[in-house]
Amino acid sequence: MKFNPENYRIPDIPMQPFIDASEIWDIIEKTDSTPEKVSEIIQKSLSKQRLSMDEVAILVNATDEVSIQAIKEGAKTLKNQVYGNRIVLFAPLYIGNKCQNNCSYCGFRVTNKDAERKTLDDAEIIKEIEALEENGQKRLVLVYGEHNDYSPEYIAHTVKIAYSVKKDKGEIRRVNINAAPMDIEGFKVVKEAGIGTYQIFQETYHPEAYKLYHLGGKKANFENRLTSLDRAQEAGLDDVGIGVLFGLYDWRYEVLALIRHTNHLEACYNVGPHTISFPRIKDASSLSVGSKYFVSDADFTKLVAILRLAVPYTGMILTAREPAELRDEIIQYGVSQIDGGTKIEIGSYAKTLNEAQNLNRGQFKINDERSLNEIINELLDKDMIPSFCTACYRLGRTGEHFMEFSVPGFIKKYCTPNATLTLAEYLTDYADAETAVKGWKLIDKTIGEMDNENLKKSLIDRVERVKAGERDLNY
Repeated sequence: MKFNPENYRIPDIPMQPFIDASEIWDIIEKTDSTPEKVSEIIQKSLSKQRLSMDEVAILVNATDEVSIQAIKEGAKTLKNQVYGNRIVLFAPLYIGNKCQNNCSYCGFRVTNKDAERKTLDDAEIIKEIEALEENGQKRLVLVYGEHNDYSPEYIAHTVKIAYSVKKDKGEIRRVNINAAPMDIEGFKVVKEAGIGTYQIFQETYHPEAYKLYHLGGKKANFENRLTSLDRAQEAGLDDVGIGVLFGLYDWRYEVLALIRHTNHLEACYNVGPHTISFPRIKDASSLSVGSKYFVSDADFTKLVAILRLAVPYTGMILTAREPAELRDEIIQYGVSQIDGGTKIEIGSYAKTLNEAQNLNRGQFKINDERSLNEIINELLDKDMIPSFCTACYRLGRTGEHFMEFSVPGFIKKYCTPNATLTLAEYLTDYADAETAVKGWKLIDKTIGEMDNENLKKSLIDRVERVKAGERDLNY
C-alpha cells in the first residue's frame, strides 16, 4: 500500500504533530519482521521497558505462527509480572443517550429515528446504582452521549449521586466517566466531583477515515477530539484512558497510533494513559459501516498481546462487546480489567425481568451476558483473583505517582493484597455458596504462596477483620 499524505488532509483543520498518518504508514511499510527480531523485542518488554514505534511495528508485521505464539506467551508472562493474577471488575452505567453527532457506527447517532431517547433522572440513577451495589459492584464508568444537556456541571452532579448511594453493605468507591470532549474549565468541574479516570476514544486515528464515519456534530472535528486529553491534563486530570474502535480502519495503523498517542502524553505530561481500551465494532441500531477493516478473532487476540508488550504499565480493558468464550481466551494475554454483569440499555440494571436486548435502547450489542457472579465464578476456576480494588486512586497513587510504581513493575505488590481483600468482601457480602467455597480456597492459596512473611501476616489479619465486618481496608 503506497500512502499519499496529500489525500489525507482535512481542510481548515491543522494536523497535530503527534499523529502523522504518513509517518505511521512509513514505519509499518519499512519494517521487516523475523522470529529472531520478535524474540529480542519480547525480551526487552519482559524487562519492563517501553517499546519504540519501530519495535511495535515488527510485532505488528509478524505473521508466522512461531512469532505469534511467542507474542501471546510473552504478553501472558508480562501481565503476570506486572499485575499478578488479578482481574479488576467494573460496570458501565449509561446515564443518557441523547446525542447530537452522526457517527455511522453508533446506535445513538442523531439520524437514528428508531432510537428510544432517555436520560435517567436522579431517582432513576439511584435505583440503577442500588441494583449494581446489590450485586457487589464497587467500580462504575458513567457514560453519556454528546449533547448540550450533558454539561460538565450535569456530569459532576451525576458523579456525586453515584458516590452518595449506599445500599445495605454496598458503596461505589470509584466513578470513571466516558464523555465528550470538554474545555479546560469543564474538566476542572468534573475533576472537583472526584472522578477517577476520564475515558475518551479517538475511534480511529486516521484523519480521512475519521471524516468518513463522523458525518455531523461536534465529534466530526478530529482535532478537537484528539487534543481533549491534553486539556484534561492541563486541568489536573492525570488519569486518562485512550482507545480505538477496531474495525473502522487498518488495525495495524491503529495500534501504532495508540502508541504514538501514549508517547505524546508521556513526553508532554510525564504520564501515559492509565488505561487502553480496544472495542470492536458490533451490531448497532442504524449501523452503517462496511466490513473491509473488520478484525478477525485471531488478529484481535494478537493486537491485544502486542499492546500489552508495548506498554507494560498500562491497564487494558476488554469489554462485554466480545463473547464470553473469546473473553476467556484473550484475558490471559494482557487484559487487566473487564466489565461484568453488563447492561447498556438505559435504566436496565433496576429491571427484574430478563428481557432480550433491544438495540434501539442501547449503543451496540452486548455479546457476554453473564452475570457478575458467573464471571467471578469462572475467574476463580482459572485461579484469577476477581478484584474491586480502588486503593491506588483513593490513596493518591495516580498520575506520575502511579507511574513510579507501575512502570518498574512494583504495582503488583499492592495489586495482589488489595485484590484479595476486595474478593474477601465480595465473598462475605454477596457470593453464593459455590462461589464462596472457591473464593476462600483461592485466598488461602494466594496468601500461602507469598514470600514476604510480614505481608502474609498482615494480610491474614486484615482478611479476618473483613470477615468480622470491617470494610475498605487498603494497602
